[in-house]
Amino acid sequence: MIAAQSTLNLPDNQRIVITGIGLTAPNGNSLGEVRDALLNGRSGVSDYEIRYVGKTLAGVCDFDSRKYQARKDIRRGTRAGSVGVFSANEAIANSGLDWENVDRSRVGIYMGVTEHGNVETENEIYELKGYDYDIAFWSHHHNPRTVANNPAGEVALNMQITGPHYTIGAACAAGNAGVIQGAQMLRLNECDVALAGGLSESIHTFGIFASFKSQGALAEHQDPTRASRPFDVDRSGIVVSEGGCVFVLERLDDAKRRGAQIYGELAGYAINTDATDFVLPNPERQSECIFLALRRAGLAADQIDIVSTHATGTGSGDVQECAAIRTVFGKSERTRINNTKSFIGHAMGAAGAIELAGNLCSFQDNVCHPTINVDQLDPECELPGLVLNESQEIDKPEYILNNSFGMLGINSAVIIRRI
Repeated sequence: MIAAQSTLNLPDNQRIVITGIGLTAPNGNSLGEVRDALLNGRSGVSDYEIRYVGKTLAGVCDFDSRKYQARKDIRRGTRAGSVGVFSANEAIANSGLDWENVDRSRVGIYMGVTEHGNVETENEIYELKGYDYDIAFWSHHHNPRTVANNPAGEVALNMQITGPHYTIGAACAAGNAGVIQGAQMLRLNECDVALAGGLSESIHTFGIFASFKSQGALAEHQDPTRASRPFDVDRSGIVVSEGGCVFVLERLDDAKRRGAQIYGELAGYAINTDATDFVLPNPERQSECIFLALRRAGLAADQIDIVSTHATGTGSGDVQECAAIRTVFGKSERTRINNTKSFIGHAMGAAGAIELAGNLCSFQDNVCHPTINVDQLDPECELPGLVLNESQEIDKPEYILNNSFGMLGINSAVIIRRI
């Protein structure tokens, strides 16, 4: 099924493009660093230890939080806020916008998150225990730290942005959801510049590790760099990671007017819901989501050059997504399929945005980065076009599709076009 009108036929003031990228990931603090790691097989997963759970593994970011924040702001705020502030400022710097002269009442902030406030609540209760639970010692910063709009709000405060700001709670589909929300607000003329993407501070809450461990879904491996292994027959679960990625989104006419560098155009997107289980995915609903994104972009499946998978390294999740991809792309000889979590683990709310950013460079270098750590491919995950362990050169890719799925059955797909 092909849409009656693709985004190419829309007027330029309704076509949305990416003109800036700022990020921090376990394997780099810029798009160039992350891309180099992806092409050269460098993992960002390392040994990690957290309260109550003990020794484990995680994807830890190492960015300079003082680059854009004073010590006082870091103490008062949150790790997610710092990730967002760093990524958003880097995105603006990368975009080439004349930031000092931008009307900041016309800038919107749309940050996807998996969860927020767990870290701060856990820490406060832990500290309070040492004072015999006397609430006189409870931090007066607790409420602004834990409100749902906090990460986006910290960005707004730091960058003096007076347009709309909010976070989008979309589980592990949140990075894609942030991009989609930003594009929609631009099309509605609610803003002229959208800072959109996803953020995660997940490694700083013991609860998420404990929960995955109790489910038997927390990855283990003697070599941390080999722990995240989607599609491999010996995969053992999720590596929890932190990170953030923020895109500068603009309408095409505005980007052209200022001569901006354009990383790609949002060609299509979709979000739907399984409505079948709290945790277990539904491949039929996932494939429906992908088909809907294709239909909105006016594309057939065999026009997609790269599919960036969500696969997290869990036994059932990887198989179910592969079933969905097989339904959509099973006959496509053109499409290459990869995975970024094998390098950095699962960055939760930031995952979709970081994974999309890492693949966008294919429009410039004509290379599809691989999935690493696949020693023995699970037969149930076998797909035509799966790129394993070594990068593959491809002939001038035109379209990238980014999958991100999450708990409570939320599914998302975003398609970016070379421009």
